[in-house]
Amino acid sequence: MVTIGILIFPQVEELDFVGPFEVLSYVNKIQPSSTKVLLVAETAELIYGFNGMKIIPDMTLQDCPNLDVLVIPGGKGRIDAMKSTPIKEFIQKQMIAATYVTSVCTGAFLLAEAGLLTGKKATTYHTAFSELESYSVNVISSKVVQDGKIITSGGVSSGLELGFYLLKQLFSANLSQEVARKIEYAIDINSL
Repeated sequence: MVTIGILIFPQVEELDFVGPFEVLSYVNKIQPSSTKVLLVAETAELIYGFNGMKIIPDMTLQDCPNLDVLVIPGGKGRIDAMKSTPIKEFIQKQMIAATYVTSVCTGAFLLAEAGLLTGKKATTYHTAFSELESYSVNVISSKVVQDGKIITSGGVSSGLELGFYLLKQLFSANLSQEVARKIEYAIDINSL
């Protein structure tokens, strides 16, 4: 079973994490016990997303085991999250053991602040390209960009493509395509 942690924080953009959560969890309906998806936060307290969604984390940064995949969403709250030493240290720690460390939208800035994107290819929300370039990142305009074990995805709804890309990498293109069909989402698996 692949253990996937999605980092959440106050004012997180809901679709940034709900999209990957849906795709990466739905695979269990087709191939049981494939993934375990956890919501991870600094504290166990209720979190309010940017659009008002109330979210209860599954665990705290301190309680989180080593993950196979870490997903980092963005949103307005990323500005405060980028300044959090515990979040930076958590990302750096997970980078050591994880198969993939990923981001959606402006979640890429948490990777940049943790020092993981310097000299790497990455993407983010289209209006934040120049800001990400200021971290010495080679910014690529694409839905999904992989550089080694770091995978970044573009803005908001690109988290769905990230989910399908991860399923393709972790399992198979066929399984990824089947999940897309089941949730009625059109993807070109060859372009991922």
